[in-house]
Amino acid sequence: MARAQFSAETSADGAFVRQPNRFTGRVTADSDSPPGGGPDARGRWPLEAGRYRLVWCQACPWAHRAAIVRGLLGLDEAIGLATVDPIRDERGWRFTLDPGGRDPVLGIAYLSEAYLATDPGYAGRVTVPALVDTLTGQVVSNDYPQLTLDLSTQWRSLHRAGAPELYPAELRVEMDALMADVHRDVNNGVYRCGFATSQAAYDEAFTALFARLDALSERLSGQRYLMGDAITEADVRLFTTLVRFDAAYHGHFKCNRHKLTELPVLWAYARDLFQTPGFGDTVNFDHIKRHYYGTHPAINPTGIVPLGPDTAGWATPHGRG
Repeated sequence: MARAQFSAETSADGAFVRQPNRFTGRVTADSDSPPGGGPDARGRWPLEAGRYRLVWCQACPWAHRAAIVRGLLGLDEAIGLATVDPIRDERGWRFTLDPGGRDPVLGIAYLSEAYLATDPGYAGRVTVPALVDTLTGQVVSNDYPQLTLDLSTQWRSLHRAGAPELYPAELRVEMDALMADVHRDVNNGVYRCGFATSQAAYDEAFTALFARLDALSERLSGQRYLMGDAITEADVRLFTTLVRFDAAYHGHFKCNRHKLTELPVLWAYARDLFQTPGFGDTVNFDHIKRHYYGTHPAINPTGIVPLGPDTAGWATPHGRG
């Protein structure tokens, strides 16, 4: 197998530039499209249980968010889940974990097939998560920030009884500002460290990352979760970076001022979430390490995957109850 040669885009000053999301359709409760129909004039697809399939990779933090939110809200039956191999080849994300190397519902071997069915001229990088329409085989959305918010707001009629309010209306202004800071400095910040091609760009990203982690530690020293005493979307977004920190970002992306296990408040907070149903049971450290260390040859040309760190500590008491 020829492994995919991931090539990060950088600006003239060596800073990492994330590829924009190409498909921004939405499944909404107010779509003007009839059941079984395509998107309406606003690009909104009809809300239908069982129609859409969420494609994710257990290694990817952006896709991991969607899988966690889907589970917390009880949308497991309403939205199918397809898991790709953590190792991409030259054609991208593969369904090699399924019998015959094809997704049993979509019938495709590569996620790129759904991208090209939607836009035959698509030449960008194929990304997860992707919400795919099982009727047409087309990608509805790879817009990971909006996707999870829609699961909370537009899919409400299909939530399980007692589902958490992950995006409470009264907190949205504050949450949106906090999540923007966390995205810039932490979620995307680790990538800005890892894929920087100049010392100045790396230094800037590194400094912003740990300044934000320090600020989050201070915030969480006085409350259990980011927005108070209940889990929200903000916690999901931070968790998927923290759970990968020591396994990948500390060494592979040179985010090495401290390990997560050396930041007492954040380490306890991350363990608290990990031990909450719907979080830790979606984590696959083997996939995480094999993906990061095995698909970025510019950073790790040997492709050697480290045996550590010891992950047993994730099960230890967190003391935040």
